[in-house]
Amino acid sequence: MRRTAALILLAFAVFLTALSPLLRWYAYPRLARIPANQYQAVVLEARNATLLDYGTMQARTVPKVTIVQTLKGDVEAAAEIDRTAGRDVVVWDGLSYVQGPDGKMVSRVPERYIFDAHSQEPVHATGETVDGDPVRRDGIEFKWPFLTQKRDYEYFDAQTRTTSPIHYKGTRTFRGLRVYYFEQTVPWRKVPFPKSMPVQGITPESVARTGTTRWYTTVRRFWVEPVTGAPVYGEESHKEELRGGTLLGGRDKVTAFAGDVKMREDYVRSTVALVEHNRVLILMLTSYLPWGFLGLGLGLAALSLYVEARGRRPAEPAPGRTGEPEPVTA
Repeated sequence: MRRTAALILLAFAVFLTALSPLLRWYAYPRLARIPANQYQAVVLEARNATLLDYGTMQARTVPKVTIVQTLKGDVEAAAEIDRTAGRDVVVWDGLSYVQGPDGKMVSRVPERYIFDAHSQEPVHATGETVDGDPVRRDGIEFKWPFLTQKRDYEYFDAQTRTTSPIHYKGTRTFRGLRVYYFEQTVPWRKVPFPKSMPVQGITPESVARTGTTRWYTTVRRFWVEPVTGAPVYGEESHKEELRGGTLLGGRDKVTAFAGDVKMREDYVRSTVALVEHNRVLILMLTSYLPWGFLGLGLGLAALSLYVEARGRRPAEPAPGRTGEPEPVTA
């Protein structure tokens, strides 16, 4: 009976020990993925910012500029690209909508971002665009990979349509979470005008005919939770200028926008709560269950050996018996 129990315990021990690496190295890479139907919205604000009045072409200080960024998964487009790419793909339709203190539109820039659901690497397919212009992304955008490392990454900038390093600057604590801090500086670059302009009748083509150009620079900062690869907070020191041409009335340049763009507090709280929840799910596959199963398997193996050893010990004689045969008398 004891030998049967020892064999059962040993079988469970072998099963759990074998399951441990399977969860970490087989199940995790296949189960950890960005859902194709994800929807997310973030509101950012720049207070006491400088904003160009296109009616007078004069820069003025305004109490607040609001940027609403939305990401919406296109399930049908992702499924179609899945069949040709041979891997799980996510298609995000993004929109960056900027409005002034009066609620009127300043700019509206749509994007289509296509990437691998597991690694977050960009997937080059038809429809990859920024403001309607075809692009070829190299590097990440919006989200870091699962299990982010302490190193620099290549990050795509939608304004310049270029990729440059975003640098790891150290580990910090943000709202009780251990995060990695990343920073990227984009130097002054000439960039296209948005196709949606704030004044009716003004188009990028009509502005281009005046000889006026748009220039942009920013310092981009992210606080990234490393297990999920999700930014829990982000901000930018953002500047835009119009330079040269007849549109400026003889001036060399005028500030179109300047301000420190930061996430609104209510969206910071909701983002942190979402990341904390997803972090536990990832850790279940990468740490909690694999190590738990391994420890339980080793414990059951030790218990089976103990039960087997107990079964092999000789039985003790009954009380009152010496173990020698009693004499027989007639």
